[in-house]
Amino acid sequence: MNLDLSLYLVLDPVQCGGHARALAVTRAALDGSVTIVQLRAPEWHKRAWLELALDLLPLTRHYGVPLIINDHVDVALAAGADGVHIGQNDLPPDVARKLLGAQALIGLSVSNAQQVDHANTLGAMIDYVGVGPVFDTPTKPDASAACGVDGLAALCARSVHPTVAIGGIQLHNAADVKRARPGGIAVVSAICTADDPRLAAQRLLASF
Repeated sequence: MNLDLSLYLVLDPVQCGGHARALAVTRAALDGSVTIVQLRAPEWHKRAWLELALDLLPLTRHYGVPLIINDHVDVALAAGADGVHIGQNDLPPDVARKLLGAQALIGLSVSNAQQVDHANTLGAMIDYVGVGPVFDTPTKPDASAACGVDGLAALCARSVHPTVAIGGIQLHNAADVKRARPGGIAVVSAICTADDPRLAAQRLLASF
């Protein structure tokens, strides 16, 4: 499946308002041209992750958009998802690649030059890097310090992999993020809590 990072939805079903509402938000966001969907539900147990992933997959497949699972390789395997996004403390990328196979999409979070340099050595074990947080964000309280737009630009330029910017990105600052030249922007609350997720996605994509 093609990797287009332009508008990356990190779907938090708690922010959306539960399982059913998360499906409705995803459908609307896909109508609004979201290009990739990652399921991230830190407050949920794994069975709930799996149940939602299984319901999301027909939606994302209909739109030709990859469904990525955050952190949990086992959930990705059980659901038949298109890949995983892993952090610095999750399973190593080479292990994730071995478990998921050559066709899976694997993303890795990076937040500083040292992590980008290490990611650069991984070659085809990963497909892209998520760079950030760009701005301070309440969505992930344990995130690293914000790098800002200038820091983002330096990290994106340093990476040999496609990049997606994440962390505190909203409609009002998406155009600023564009100056750093990432391959795309990842958002959580900007779509998950929007009154009209379809319109929010359209505006974010147009702004970026």
